[in-house]
Amino acid sequence: MSIQEVQKQEQKKLSKQSENRKLFNSKLIYLLFIFPVVFIVFYTFTSSQTEEGEDNQFKEEFVNSYAIYPVDIPKNLNFAEEIIPIENYDVYETIDREFLVNTYWQSQTLLFLKRANKYFPIIEPILKKNNIPDDFKYLCVIESGLTNAVSPSGAKGFWQFIKKTGQEYHLEINTEIDERYNLEKATQAACNYFNEAYKKFNNWTLVAASYNMGKSGLAKQLRKQITNNYWDLLLNNETSRYVNRIIAVKTIMKNPEKYGFHVRQKDLYENVPTKTIEIDSTINNLALFAYQKGVNYKILKNLNPWLRQNYLKNKYKKTYLIKLPVNGYRNIEIPDSLKN
Repeated sequence: MSIQEVQKQEQKKLSKQSENRKLFNSKLIYLLFIFPVVFIVFYTFTSSQTEEGEDNQFKEEFVNSYAIYPVDIPKNLNFAEEIIPIENYDVYETIDREFLVNTYWQSQTLLFLKRANKYFPIIEPILKKNNIPDDFKYLCVIESGLTNAVSPSGAKGFWQFIKKTGQEYHLEINTEIDERYNLEKATQAACNYFNEAYKKFNNWTLVAASYNMGKSGLAKQLRKQITNNYWDLLLNNETSRYVNRIIAVKTIMKNPEKYGFHVRQKDLYENVPTKTIEIDSTINNLALFAYQKGVNYKILKNLNPWLRQNYLKNKYKKTYLIKLPVNGYRNIEIPDSLKN
């Protein structure tokens, strides 16, 4: 065999080896590409199956453990001993709404229950003294949530008096003093309103409705619609719901466990034991005055929210009663500048 033939054979071998190497490399590249794709598809499929299984299990547990029920409406509802005609479909549907809202708005109703323990003992004897049915304390609840609320229309305090009406019922309202924030005096003013309205309507349900829309506005609707019954009146949405809300809140608060509210005595807010001092002069700095009396500005204003400034000029030298916590009830840190 000649040298040329040997060289050709060697070249063929090398060429074949090169082709085999290229084929192997291409297969290797293919495998390296396709394996991650297959893995990702497999992983995605199996994980989605696992996730779907977990979702199904969660949904099953949710359905089995979580439940919301319609509220059972008592048949013998009343307001101030006036029977509510719950058998009428329109009355039932409206009052059912208020039971649902106040049962399932749990945080709000819990706060009502907590605050009632603190403030009802102040409100109740004033209602009783004025011969106002005890149920009217729940009107105060729906008006303000038993807080010194301020409405968009400027109504203020627990009983939500606007300035003009508050002054009509002898509450002092000026830049220094706003007795709409004085719970005792505002409750007395509300009682005066209720008794006056009862003389006009001779019906406590209408008295409550008039507190929302005004005596003249309610009287106009009674004449227009030829009725003397709140439950037969077509009124604006707010007043239509008003007495129903009072009744629902009253019923729930009187029977909290029945509606799912389990509140221990220690969970309730307690009334602050106070003492009262008379002031008939100027106080230039209420913060300094507070520390001199053993409290701080925050507690002074908390117990006397009717003081609207950080001073009391008391131009006409009127006598005001200021509440302070009894000694030792609230620990106060005295600033160093006031210790000497």
